[in-house]
Amino acid sequence: MPLGFRRLVFGAPLRTERAHHERLPILLALPIFASDALSSVAYATETILRQFGSMHVRHVDFRAALPISIGIIALILMVVVSYRQVIYAYPQGGGSYVVARENLGLLMGLLAASALLVDYVLTVAVSIADCVAQSDSALNQFGGGWSTLFDSRVLAGVVLVLIITYLNLRGVRESGAVFAGPSYGFILVIFAMLAATGWRLFAGGGPAENVAFRGDPLAGGAVDWVTLVRGFASGCAALTGIEAVSNGVQAFRAPEDRNASITLGILGVILGVLFIGITYFAVVLGISPQEHETVVSQIARAAFGTTGALAPMYYAVQLFTALILFLAANTAFAGFPRLASILATDGFLPRQLASLGDRLAYNNGIVVLGFLAILFLVVFHGEAHALLPLYTIGVFIAFSTAQAGMVRRSLRARPVPWAGLAVNLAGGVVTSVVLVVITASKFVALDQKPLFGTAWLYEGAWMALLLMALVVWLFVAINTHYRNTDAQLATIPPESRRPLRHRVIVLVGSRIHRGIVTALDYARSLSPEAVAVHIAYDQESKNRLRLVWEEHGDGTTLIVLDSPYRELVGPLMDYLDATEKVHEDDVVTVILPEFVPARWWHNFLHNASGWLLRVRLFYRRDVVITSVRYYLDR
Repeated sequence: MPLGFRRLVFGAPLRTERAHHERLPILLALPIFASDALSSVAYATETILRQFGSMHVRHVDFRAALPISIGIIALILMVVVSYRQVIYAYPQGGGSYVVARENLGLLMGLLAASALLVDYVLTVAVSIADCVAQSDSALNQFGGGWSTLFDSRVLAGVVLVLIITYLNLRGVRESGAVFAGPSYGFILVIFAMLAATGWRLFAGGGPAENVAFRGDPLAGGAVDWVTLVRGFASGCAALTGIEAVSNGVQAFRAPEDRNASITLGILGVILGVLFIGITYFAVVLGISPQEHETVVSQIARAAFGTTGALAPMYYAVQLFTALILFLAANTAFAGFPRLASILATDGFLPRQLASLGDRLAYNNGIVVLGFLAILFLVVFHGEAHALLPLYTIGVFIAFSTAQAGMVRRSLRARPVPWAGLAVNLAGGVVTSVVLVVITASKFVALDQKPLFGTAWLYEGAWMALLLMALVVWLFVAINTHYRNTDAQLATIPPESRRPLRHRVIVLVGSRIHRGIVTALDYARSLSPEAVAVHIAYDQESKNRLRLVWEEHGDGTTLIVLDSPYRELVGPLMDYLDATEKVHEDDVVTVILPEFVPARWWHNFLHNASGWLLRVRLFYRRDVVITSVRYYLDR
């Protein structure tokens, strides 16, 4: 990409010492790291109610969602307190991965890392899919052509992922400034929606529009413990994103641990209030999830209506809900590249992921995350509820390993911090139990459609577990490669210092030009015994080249290799094989004469045989590839 255009698109490069200035104050860190957790209130209540619906629970018993939500809020409080301890204990960031690796061993650390990486990818996919669903709910109120977004949800989701990927490539601080307004706007309009709903129900004479379930509220079965357990497991989607702050402590302005801890505390309070408020009013209003309208949309209609003076507030709720779901993906874009950079530094992911880009962002990690999220959106047809069974299990694996690691750390400390130990022990037990419940209840999602047109392959938590196992295997394979590479490069045997004998070959085409003459001069400077090799496709071009060679060859030997099947690479490889048999101790230098066009688009007008030869020669032992370039002026 030309430098001028690159700077226009992504901004001017930032110097390395600017990294400290690019760190985030609490005001900007909250929308970046909390948007994922806050966005979960847009669908957590709905997942509980949808679980009840899939189990054919009587609508009158949907009120069981309220005690389930209270239990989830208690769990949120416990996790927030535990992760505040993680932040102070490991201010360098890394969250569950670093805690588990240092206290439970490498394998548990890699398990936590795989769970986090998979969770980040699913965060982007689920948030964007639900963002499209929220937008569809609002546009359906207009009817007509506005209601066709649902049919194009995959394309819409892909476009949104590309937009947020681009914004993050411009840098962390710049993306935080862009996302602050929508995040705070979401908090304000949801609080306004809850306040307006409460006023209408308790002092205003009823909802602005009737959103209550239409049907027999006694039809179906009663709530039993299985229903409660599965509803609780579904509602635990509200906890997604809480761990992101502990993974990105180094993104905060100094003092990093204190600011990250404050941000996490603010997040926990806001999350709990919004979640219980939405669940309470969904139960009181008698709401049931609809295919083309979300629970939040129904509560907003009850609070403001879709016509009249307060109607703009309904659309504001839908707009900011869609925006927060869009921005929730940004939490993953803040966490995934940082965690990937730590893993890359430790040798468990490609080292390119540890490199900072021009704008002091981890560009490679950002691009990888965007690609994987798009892949999930396409495979699952952009349906948020189809992705949710894969989602929460990774979060609770990270929670459980982090709490277990902190318990082990506390037991090793002297004196033992009993208060912290009690909090982490309780958190570890609860999150582990929830993990077992989620895994058992969502292992196979029989309430969803079979995958890929089959009649037997259902999605579920098994897919997330399999994916995490594959990621752990990938970690081990990459680390094994790096260790083998380092061991081989570190060993310098005495025989490797032998004197080298040199063979120089210049590959020439069917006609002589200035670039080839320059390459021949260069070859003779390396070795007076340099030879030229030509691959001949027909007798006429071979004869023509021999005539010209007498004038411009300057005494260099010309070797012509016949290629009756017009193949370039094969005859050259055969010649190199024969050369190595005769001169087995020699290093062969293959010189490729090339000319560089004056304009980039001129490259498309010439063949790319040089690239193909370089790829094939790259993997041959004792072969050096040299490109001698001649630059054209026009």
